[in-house]
Amino acid sequence: MKIKVGDRVETIDDNISGIVTKVSGDHVVLSDEDGFEMEFQSRELMLIEVEQSLDNAIFNTDIEAVKQEKEIPKRRQKSAPKPKARHIAKFEVDLHIHQLTDSTKGMTNFDMLNLQLDTARRQLEFAIKKRIPKIVFIHGVGEGVLRQELETLLSRYNNVQFYDADYKTYGLGATEVKIFQNTQD
Repeated sequence: MKIKVGDRVETIDDNISGIVTKVSGDHVVLSDEDGFEMEFQSRELMLIEVEQSLDNAIFNTDIEAVKQEKEIPKRRQKSAPKPKARHIAKFEVDLHIHQLTDSTKGMTNFDMLNLQLDTARRQLEFAIKKRIPKIVFIHGVGEGVLRQELETLLSRYNNVQFYDADYKTYGLGATEVKIFQNTQD
């Protein structure tokens, strides 16, 4: 659409109309009914013929072309993990006795400790077999007996490294184990 000086135009998005007073490339200056001059880009304006009303101009305009022109392309959302989220262990084993058995009735402290250590050993072997790189054993704070026994168990493996788990997440009651898969025995 070619707009020239003297044409009557209206804006597409606002209720502003007036007569074109200056055309400079893609920029058009129009003077409204009150004499105020405003500058627009030519794609923001539509030409109005004297016998054509705004309603007719809408019906004669290609609405789909206007929609495509105004549509802002949407950005694709990336689902990148947060920097620290990459390092969070995916495999957790809760060694609290109430998580391992329904009832501790008739069990001695020695029996409970052995159940917890057997569970830890089985889960560690499972993680090594399935090539899981990190595992967290949640043992609780308590008197530290389970923690010491767990460290003794882990020190027997030459392909693991263990350390306190993330304090923010687990507090003092968890040990994180990093499993190295390509070690030579």
